[in-house]
Amino acid sequence: MSETIAMVLAGGQGSRLSILSEHRAKPAVPFGSNYRIIDFVLSNIMHSGIPYAGILTQYKPYSLMAHIGSGESWGFTSRQSVLKILPPYRGTTAGDWYAGTADAICQNLSFISRFDVDMVLVLSGDHIYNMNYSDLVEFHKRHKADVTIATQPVPWEETARFGVLKSDKSGRIEGFQEKPKSDPISNQANLGIYVFRRAFLEERLREDAQDPASTHDFGKDLIPKMVGESRCYAFEFSHYWRDVGTLESYWEANMECLNPRGGLDLDAWRVHTNWTDEPSHFHMPSHIYGNGTIVNALVGKGSSVRGRVINSILFRGVEVQEGAEVRDSVLMDGVRVCSGARVSRLIADKYAEIGVRSVVGEKETDAPPPNFEHPDLLASGLTLIGRYTKTPENCRIGLNCLVYPDLGPECFPAEGLSSGGSICNHPG
Repeated sequence: MSETIAMVLAGGQGSRLSILSEHRAKPAVPFGSNYRIIDFVLSNIMHSGIPYAGILTQYKPYSLMAHIGSGESWGFTSRQSVLKILPPYRGTTAGDWYAGTADAICQNLSFISRFDVDMVLVLSGDHIYNMNYSDLVEFHKRHKADVTIATQPVPWEETARFGVLKSDKSGRIEGFQEKPKSDPISNQANLGIYVFRRAFLEERLREDAQDPASTHDFGKDLIPKMVGESRCYAFEFSHYWRDVGTLESYWEANMECLNPRGGLDLDAWRVHTNWTDEPSHFHMPSHIYGNGTIVNALVGKGSSVRGRVINSILFRGVEVQEGAEVRDSVLMDGVRVCSGARVSRLIADKYAEIGVRSVVGEKETDAPPPNFEHPDLLASGLTLIGRYTKTPENCRIGLNCLVYPDLGPECFPAEGLSSGGSICNHPG
């Protein structure tokens, strides 16, 4: 695959992940007990034998850059392989950031020109899937395509979240719509996985850069213009793929880690990550004490369990104390669930603490309201607690609640937080 370079778009803000992406880029959000979201595309690149990769960063890139490092964790160790982090460099102000996905690649054509490659893979760094890109590239070469787009059918009611395309029996694309609000031409979704003939990509990017009406985005601008004018083909990908761009889809994908038969098999996928940027105590074995019980869960290194953990994802250094119960939840590094506490359908960011005998995810009614401030983010019965936040003892928190980071027990009202509520500062 030395004829191919991979360019990974990893600058997304991920606003639909709410406070999970407030302090980090979306591809840097932790996932599946041991990983970050970007680990999946980097592992795909490694297993596909692609020796050159550029990682295009932008929004809150610091934890992402520290995690990627030199790329050694994904096999970028020899003189014949290169991984480079590529932040925006056109100017010095926020207004000079990448204007869109196409502009991000255009600004880095000089990086691509360093390598003797015929094809350019353009990949999103914020999806969960396992793909050997060799199959995609061979399909692209066999059809002598200018661009090939990986696709997968999605439920018709979800087409508004994706670019959708229509292709003939040979796979040639006949039509494309970017996130249609009504009357989609098909339910074949664009997965954000492209392979371009290099000379074709360079020509189209330079044309787009000169267009003042363009938003410089692949889905909104370049792909629709290419269809009908160029050899554009669809490569149907039939295996597991998830866009974890919403809190619900993020939680669901984490839960799917617990059932490899559903397609997300972390062991079989051989996903690599970078362990060197983690505190040393996270490398210690986990300890399940005499009264501790674990049922269908992933438990990260350095964790201690004295209570019950059921159908949940625990990252490194999580502590579940005596008499506590964790059910259907995702708890990130260093989260503590104190004695007698019960949590259900909770996503807790790093080092959050659930106080003694507190209850999180309490269902007060048969139809709990969505979050009053952000009904588009929290409506399916999840509760989200930000990093370093500590609840008081005996605190009761309902469903669809949003609790912001860095809050202490004094920030919580004495009566707790009913379903749909939010806490972002001291109530007084």
